[in-house]
Amino acid sequence: MVTECEHKQLRKKRPFNDFQGRAHPRRSKMAAIMNRSGWSSSSVVRQFLFPSINYIKKQLILAVLVLLTHLCLGNNDYELDEFLKREFSLTKPYQGVGSSSFSHWDLMGTAMITPECVRLTPDMQSRQGAVWSRLPCYLRDWELRVQFKIHGQGKKNLNGDGMAIWLTKERMQHGPVFGNMNHFTGLAVFVDTYPNEDKQHERVFPYISAMVGNGSLAYDHDRDGRPTELGGCNALVRNSNHDTFLLIRYMHNTLTVMTDIDGKQEWKECLEVPGVRMPTGYYFGASSATGDLSDNHDLISMKLYQLSAERSPDEEEEAISLPSVDNRAQYTVDVEEPGMSGVTLFFTILFSIIGLFVLGVVGVVLYGRWQDNRRKRFY
Repeated sequence: MVTECEHKQLRKKRPFNDFQGRAHPRRSKMAAIMNRSGWSSSSVVRQFLFPSINYIKKQLILAVLVLLTHLCLGNNDYELDEFLKREFSLTKPYQGVGSSSFSHWDLMGTAMITPECVRLTPDMQSRQGAVWSRLPCYLRDWELRVQFKIHGQGKKNLNGDGMAIWLTKERMQHGPVFGNMNHFTGLAVFVDTYPNEDKQHERVFPYISAMVGNGSLAYDHDRDGRPTELGGCNALVRNSNHDTFLLIRYMHNTLTVMTDIDGKQEWKECLEVPGVRMPTGYYFGASSATGDLSDNHDLISMKLYQLSAERSPDEEEEAISLPSVDNRAQYTVDVEEPGMSGVTLFFTILFSIIGLFVLGVVGVVLYGRWQDNRRKRFY
């Protein structure tokens, strides 16, 4: 029999593993792989703790490329930081809009809530509708992204009238300017779908334009707002197969309007106007109107983002009490009165000659009778 002391000595003589002095199979396999690859345990440790010069160069080049890309895509004038302002944003499911006291939005006119949108006007004649924020906005730099849809049964140029996005001092006012008041105070971006002016002008509708009103300027509906517009572009947004978006940005007193209407998820510049001076404390809104012609005007979402921009001390101290545009005269469009066509001019001259001839004949006849009556007095 083996005593307890001998048993302990036998246990000490056993190898570390259970393979009686043989190397562990997994360790043997790893060692073989490392030998075939020309690696050793020490080389692996060196590669991990002391990376090669080529590896360091690659990492530095990558960092430089990332930095250059950031500088190219950025703007040297400001650093764009976006913050969604939910209290000024209108999104699905539009809970409580227009009815709840907790909502930040009011409905007006024919505007109604549906599961998919806020329908400002249905495809019916002589309708006006609007949605207005209850809260005044005090942001100095902001960006508004609007998703909308204009669609209906009417054929081309047999639809109307369009919709508008507002940032104005007044709110909840009916009027002739796409469902809002004229002589407004603030900013308006129009999506005009019907040409009211003479078709001779080279302008494709639907047409997007912008206007800054100071309370005394009037929007000329019969001329599609041309005398007071700051710029614009045509945008085929009616009955589109793609989602249609509008971006309105106000930063460093510069107004920029962009569109995304082609389904490419890319913003395309529509207009940019520097020197636009807007006070704070105005209200965001959207309105629409139909006349003898009609369309569905649907507002799907409005999302307002606060933009962070560096300002000079002079800009910080600048107080703006009334909306204005620097050098507004350069944006004024001289609209000529429509002239007469050749046929109209011909008939106008013809009838004028005939009229003069008739008047001459009548004058001669009356003069002859007067002469006859005068002779009779002497007999």
